[in-house]
This record gives sequence, C-alpha cells and structure tokens, in this order.
Amino acid sequence: MGGEGDGGGDCEEEEEVEPLVREPTFLEKAKFYTSLCLGTTAILSVFAFLFLIPFVVDPAITTILADYEPEAITCLAISHSYVEGLKNCSWSSCREGCTTAQTRCHQILVNYSKILFSDWEERSVDSVEWDFNETRFFINTEGCGYPPRVNCSEFAKQYGYTNVLKPFPCYYSRTYPEMVVARYSWDSNLKHLVLSLIVPNALFGISIGVLCYWYCPGCNRACHKNTYVENFPTKHDDNDDDDYFEEEEY
Repeated sequence: MGGEGDGGGDCEEEEEVEPLVREPTFLEKAKFYTSLCLGTTAILSVFAFLFLIPFVVDPAITTILADYEPEAITCLAISHSYVEGLKNCSWSSCREGCTTAQTRCHQILVNYSKILFSDWEERSVDSVEWDFNETRFFINTEGCGYPPRVNCSEFAKQYGYTNVLKPFPCYYSRTYPEMVVARYSWDSNLKHLVLSLIVPNALFGISIGVLCYWYCPGCNRACHKNTYVENFPTKHDDNDDDDYFEEEEY
C-alpha cells in the first residue's frame, strides 16, 4: 500500500509549455504602420481623383477647348432678369451647384466688342459697333460653381440691376463666339488641371509601388534576380581558378 502511495506521488503532471511569441522589432512595427498609411493613401487617392473629374478636370478641359481670348474685352449688359420656376430657368448666368436643378435664376444678356477693355477709355456706348449682340453671359465656362467661390447674389449685383448698360471686362470664346464669361485665367485653369491629374495619380502610384516591392514576391525577385549573362564565369573568375589550382599543385 505504501509503495503504491509513493508511486502515485512520483507521477507529476506534465506542464504545458506555452509557445514563445516573438516581439516584433521596431523596424517591423514601422513597416506595418507605414504599409497601413500607404494603403489608405492609395484608396483615398482613387476617390479624390474620381471626385475631381467632374468638378475640376472636366471644366478645365472644357475651358481649354473653348479657347478664350486671354485679354479682357468690353461687354455691356443690356438686360437682367430674375425668374423662378423650372420652366423659366432653362438657362442661368450663375448657379450655385452644378448638379441640382435651379428654380431661381439670374439671366443676363450682353453685347460685346473685341475692343480691349483697357483701350475703352470712356467711349460712347452709342458710337461703338458691337461684334455680338444679345448673347448669354455666364460667370464661368460651366455657368456654375460652389460657395464661397461662386456667389450668384454678388454676381447679379456686380453685372445686373443698376449696373445694366455699364461697360465691364469680359472674355469671349474664339471657338464658340456666342459664349462670354466673367472669369477666366489661363494660368489658374492650367494649374488646377495639372495638379488634379498629377497629385492623386502620383500618390497612388508611389503607394502601390512601395507595397508591391515589400509584399509581392515576384516583384522582389525581379528586382534582385541575376541576368542571364551573369550566370557565366568571367575572364577574371577563370584566372582566379587557375591560380588556385596552381597553388594546390605546389
């Protein structure tokens, strides 16, 4: 009995050995968080580019195709109407929002002369032969925009109401002579187009390129693989082998 008791005491339960978890190094942590930031940047770049297409890229390309006169010519507002209703707002000189239907709108018609506004010099309106009469006047190429850049109430005060029949600077399209706008800048338009095309695509390309280099085995092998020519021994290697064999013979 005593022997059985001693034998039972000698049997010890095997202790479970927990697997050791290696603590990630500082570089591994930095790589993980950098990868997370790069992935987020790539996704946001795609959405940013898709957002910029209708609001920046398309208007900028349309403005370039319109080929506006770079220097301001002379315009004269001959009528200003403020109308309400979808049927009456078939067109508008200014719209706050480019995707919504307008139920209230300002409609301004102008005459324009190709005489530069800087050369107008207080000429008599009655003595000028206008190059185009009663054409629609727009705030920009699209005729719309978003606050605070576009404020249709201020636009109407500046060119309509009491300022009708007063000359002011404007820009006409050489491609579509009936199109006249209040705002135009070649440099600003080109800058916005280039930035909207380059910045999102550059961020996307750099982010995806770094992630592929880190995590794509095929890309990593392609960057470090030897060329076909490097598989053959060079003349220098042959000379080293000959020297080695000569030393062994001695």
